[in-house]
Amino acid sequence: AMLDPDSGLSLTIARIVQRLKGSSLHSQLERQARVSLHKPEIKLESLKEDIKDFLKTSGWEKKLQNAVYSELNVFPAPCHPAAPPEHMKEPLAYMRKAQGSWEKRILKSLNSMCTELSIPLAQKRPVTEQKELLSKWNEMGTDEPDLSLFRPVYAPKDFLEVLMNLRNPNYENGEQLSFRNHLGLIQVPLKVKDIPELKEDFSELGLNIGQLGIDDSAQVPPEFFENEHVRVGQKVLAEQDSAAAQQYVRQGCPTALRADLWALILNISNQPEDILYYEQLKSNVIQHDLLVDSLIFKDVKLTASNDDYYFVFEDYLYQVLLCFSRDTSVLEHFTYSSATPPKSYIRGKLGMEEYAVFYPPNVNYNSFILSVAPLCFLYHEPSKLYQIFREMYVRFFFRLHSISSHPSGIVSLCLLFETLLQTHLPQLFYHLREIGAQPLRISFKWMVRAFSGYLATDQLLLLWDRILGYNSLEILAVLAAAVFAFRAVNLMEVTSLAAAE
Repeated sequence: AMLDPDSGLSLTIARIVQRLKGSSLHSQLERQARVSLHKPEIKLESLKEDIKDFLKTSGWEKKLQNAVYSELNVFPAPCHPAAPPEHMKEPLAYMRKAQGSWEKRILKSLNSMCTELSIPLAQKRPVTEQKELLSKWNEMGTDEPDLSLFRPVYAPKDFLEVLMNLRNPNYENGEQLSFRNHLGLIQVPLKVKDIPELKEDFSELGLNIGQLGIDDSAQVPPEFFENEHVRVGQKVLAEQDSAAAQQYVRQGCPTALRADLWALILNISNQPEDILYYEQLKSNVIQHDLLVDSLIFKDVKLTASNDDYYFVFEDYLYQVLLCFSRDTSVLEHFTYSSATPPKSYIRGKLGMEEYAVFYPPNVNYNSFILSVAPLCFLYHEPSKLYQIFREMYVRFFFRLHSISSHPSGIVSLCLLFETLLQTHLPQLFYHLREIGAQPLRISFKWMVRAFSGYLATDQLLLLWDRILGYNSLEILAVLAAAVFAFRAVNLMEVTSLAAAE
């Protein structure tokens, strides 16, 4: 149920105030306000205005603006007060149900692995093992544990099968083909954007606007676009304004400014308390051994160690992912995600809610690794790298692994990709379908991994600039369709899925 704009706005304001109240920013603002009382320019008769002016001139107002902007970007617009909480997670009941059964399947796979290998989901590490892990924290890649018995929880093709079988039970699904039928693999009626709408939304990507990644190539003299774009970027950074940074990166980030601009957009400043939090997660990894640790090890060995670009970051990947699997602050994103964290019970207390623990807060397969690896090119300080990845995950990447009707969710991306292709390259779409090479079977793994592992790193970072700039993953489906358009002539010649791949 939609709200009228005024009550929607007041609900949003109330929610943001509520969320910022407990934050460290709130206590810092209070502290600054108290400090300002000793300044001669603060007068008792105009106290409120003077303190406001002080916070403005000392840069604290900008920090508050960025925090508010960050909240607005992450959390969905408020539902009607009468709507049940699961509507905020996912408004469509059949999507919630499908996500629920997918989670059960993953959990079953984890549990059966525990049973087969007779190892618990979690256990405390012996002291000797703790010391050993601590001593080689920065070189975990040198370890070669035997992981042959561990198997990935699921592969992208399993997930695609689930999405292909989604149906809306309220929708007449006649057997006979009509002109309205969607010939693709995704058979749910969701509203996706057409080319005119995409053109409007992504107007900064128009052909008449300069783009970093194209207009800074060797053929174009830098004074035409690049120099000016870099100058504007430096100004945006000096201003420390998240909203301006987000607008700026829509045309791409200069390499030297990218790390700082992304941190500004994601509102990550790596304060002492953030570093302390990361250290606490690290000590949790050292003290407790989770089943997922072995899965993470196996995935990193399979994915990154064999990748020409990413193998050098193997140790960083272990650190970030092991800490991420322990991070309970990530649980907060489940309020606006269709997913629900898996629960586990302390031994002998099955079904008793006060003994329930979330296990682990975050479990996934190797697409995780591929979403951390590119960030290692930008951030070399583990706690900052960790925070940037966590923020990218709770804003964007979680949508690629859960079943929902959100425009940036993987179901909508698949449908957008198929619709673009079917509408604009109908002959190609039909040809590939006839030879058993449904386009989505090829492009699904690109989108589910946000193209990581499929594009050279400099190109991938230019693509992710746009994800951050538009606060949307829809660009992934557009790029996937564009790749098919670019290769259309060759694809019309192929006669099998393998050849198309």
